[in-house]
Amino acid sequence: MDEIEKLLKEKPIVLPRCLFRCYLRLGITAEELIILIFIIDSGDRIVYNPESISNALGLDKYKVMEILNNLNEKKIISITVEKGSDGKSEEYISLELLYKKLTNFLIGKKEENKDLESSDLFSIFESEFGRTISSMECQIIKGWIDDNFSHELIMEALKEAIYNGVTSFRYIEKILYDWRKKGYKNKKDIIEAKNKYRESKKEEAKDVFYYDWLNDD
Repeated sequence: MDEIEKLLKEKPIVLPRCLFRCYLRLGITAEELIILIFIIDSGDRIVYNPESISNALGLDKYKVMEILNNLNEKKIISITVEKGSDGKSEEYISLELLYKKLTNFLIGKKEENKDLESSDLFSIFESEFGRTISSMECQIIKGWIDDNFSHELIMEALKEAIYNGVTSFRYIEKILYDWRKKGYKNKKDIIEAKNKYRESKKEEAKDVFYYDWLNDD
C-alpha cells in the first residue's frame, strides 16, 4: 500500500500546454502523443531504444519502432547518430523539431488573432465613417496594432475623433501618440484624465464637454 502511494506521489510530468491543444493539427496521433510524452519526461533527448520505451509503457516493441519511424517521417522528432567518448556510435532521439513546430503554431495563432482584431476594427471604422475604408487605411490600422496600441485605445481615439467631428486617420493617429506620450494605456486612464480636466476647468464648464487632446499641454 505504501509503495503504491509513493508511486502516485511521484513528480508529475511537465508538458507544454499547447501540445495538447494542437497535436491533432500537427498530424500527431494519440499513440504518437504518448510516446512523445514519454520522451519529454525522459529529458527531451534520449538514446534511441525502442525496447526500453516498450517495457516502460507496456507497448509492443515493433509498434514502438513503427511510431518512432512515423514521428521521424513527419519531422516531429529527429533520430541522429553520434559518436561517444569511447568512439562507439549511438542513436539519439531529439525533440527540437517538435518545439519548432509548436513555436510556429503559436506565432501563427498570434498573427491569426491580430488579423481577427484588425478585421473587427475595419468594420467599426467603416460603420463610424459611413464608407468603405481604403487598403492604405487598413494598413494604418494594422500599423497601430503592430505598434502595440490596444484595440481598446484605438476605439477610444476613434470615439474622440468622431465626438470632435473629425474623420481623419491622421487626427486619430495624433491622438494615439499624444496619449502614449502622456502615459495613457487604456480607457480607464482616458476617463481619469477627462475627470481631472473637468475639475481643473469647473469655472469654464459648458453644457457639452469638449476636450482638444492635441493642443492640451
